[in-house]
Amino acid sequence: MADRWLVFGLGNPGDQYAKTRHNIGQMVIDYLASNSKYTSHKSRTEIADIHLGQIPVTLAKSKLYMNESGGPIKALADFYKVSAANLIVLHDELDIPFNTIRIKQGGGDNGHNGLKDITAHFSAPDYFRVRMGIGRPAGPQDPADFVLKPFSSTERKELDDFIARGANAVERLIEKGLEAAQQEFNN
Repeated sequence: MADRWLVFGLGNPGDQYAKTRHNIGQMVIDYLASNSKYTSHKSRTEIADIHLGQIPVTLAKSKLYMNESGGPIKALADFYKVSAANLIVLHDELDIPFNTIRIKQGGGDNGHNGLKDITAHFSAPDYFRVRMGIGRPAGPQDPADFVLKPFSSTERKELDDFIARGANAVERLIEKGLEAAQQEFNN
């Protein structure tokens, strides 16, 4: 059987954050897990197991806040013996326009506290990222406030398709590799 993949959706716990821009990673995880059941894991995560063909995939969401994501995902990776080479992190990205996806491996955290904490716990930034563009706020709104707000009514019209494409990006990355996934989604 193929090596297990771990796909982690960044976000904050609780109903008050569930539909915010900062939780787009968890929204994609929920889409991927729609035919599965979540279970609670001792790593302080909720997990659901799926298969892409013969490839086992564990989908995960932290029960902690965004800036505390590193500990739970590292504990889960250690439990399953998954290296950073088989870790995908889904996250919101301010510097990419809304409804745009970019896939990459490694790189900086660009001020994203969830990525910063994950990189610190893995001691390297070499994991894969599916960057879900949320755009920047118009006008003087603080980006920290912007990411914690729900999507606008205009954005919500495109949100379901955006989430589905995020799930497709994860599937393509696992099944076809980084270059093929980038060619399809980074254009």
